[in-house]
Amino acid sequence: MKKYIELVREIESQLENETIRGGQRLPSIREMSDQFACSKSTVIKAYMELERLHLIYSVPQSGYYAVVKKPESEQMRNRTMIDFTLASPDPGLFPYLDFQHCLNKAIDMYRNHLFSYGVSPGLPSLLQVLSKHLANDQVFARPDQLTITSGIQQALSILTAMPFPNGKRTVLMEQPSYHLFIQLLQTQGIPVQGIARTEQGIDLDQLESWFRTGEIKLFYTMPRFHNPLGTSFTEKTKKAIAELAERYGVYVVEDDYLADLEKDTKADPIYAYRASHVIYLRSFSKILFPGLRLGLAVLPQELQATFNLYKQLSDIDSSMLSQAALEIYLQNGMFDRRKHKIVTSYHNRMSLLNRALEKHNDLNDVRYAAVRYGVHTHMTFAKSLPIQTLLDRLRKRNILLKKLDQCFIDAFEKTPMLKLSISGVEEARIDEGVRAIFEEIRRMI
Repeated sequence: MKKYIELVREIESQLENETIRGGQRLPSIREMSDQFACSKSTVIKAYMELERLHLIYSVPQSGYYAVVKKPESEQMRNRTMIDFTLASPDPGLFPYLDFQHCLNKAIDMYRNHLFSYGVSPGLPSLLQVLSKHLANDQVFARPDQLTITSGIQQALSILTAMPFPNGKRTVLMEQPSYHLFIQLLQTQGIPVQGIARTEQGIDLDQLESWFRTGEIKLFYTMPRFHNPLGTSFTEKTKKAIAELAERYGVYVVEDDYLADLEKDTKADPIYAYRASHVIYLRSFSKILFPGLRLGLAVLPQELQATFNLYKQLSDIDSSMLSQAALEIYLQNGMFDRRKHKIVTSYHNRMSLLNRALEKHNDLNDVRYAAVRYGVHTHMTFAKSLPIQTLLDRLRKRNILLKKLDQCFIDAFEKTPMLKLSISGVEEARIDEGVRAIFEEIRRMI
């Protein structure tokens, strides 16, 4: 056995029995060379292999450190559960080492700016980079039209609180929709109305009626990879929404949180058609990691000053270190490389999910949306099927799903449905999970 492999196995053993604990600094290369009577190059090769296995990581000018292990209970859960509920990206696809490099580089490049207050709209150099980045998706906006937020959630909170030029207060949103935004509106006592969205889209005549008579301040929509449906609007629908918004002076809040998972180059956002009354929101969490907490708002000119004032009063500015690291990540091509890897992985899983649903669903009362891209789809059921009983039976088989009642406002009739997300499911277990779902449904009916 080669000497460096012996060293790798010895360190693996120490990590396993916690002789070396997560976060602990490993001995230096010189110390390891002396301890194991081997050359420094052997130690370096062993450390590089351990880093490739994500067991340790390097910090320039500091040394090598052990990666913190997940709790044993979580490790067992990941091995036994088939979890269709996860909304966050697959941790196995997180760009740990790349982004660590960007953070270190950001500290070196911006050391005179990162540790003081920044400007509320965001790091100016990042706004320049993002303006060019958005143009690839047919969102043409100057840097002074952009504002960095602490995730899309902060942008929604600000838009809900701030006054709009039309002087109206009611929020119109699709049903079902993003559950945390629903909770935000209901907690703050904001008037809210719902418009049904199905696999086929929304009723444009009903939307026009709401715009014309409903005292609507803003219309919140997810045209692409809707949460929780997974479906997307047609080009015709997106153009119609943009035209109606401009005609009736209603602002459309376009939440394009999964834009980077799109593979159809012709799938443009609503913003691309008529931008005068469209507020475009973008997230970087799904292509990087949720903890980054950076979102982007593209605002019509008449809303910019008020939005930035409310943001400044909310948190002064968003993390300058995260912004600087994201700028470097984008400029060095890391973002595009990571995006390709993630999109390919998720597309493969969605293809497997569609094949499994087609193969196992022989029931007339169960329907599903065949979604090609994104990370999730949905299933709808007859009202007579007790959804909670189904979930309890599946949990006993280590399969996790959850009801979507929280995705509806209180006054809206709830459709019996379940969301199927593939971001937390291994490719090899997708068919197994779907087969079990239909086995339990058949037993119940």
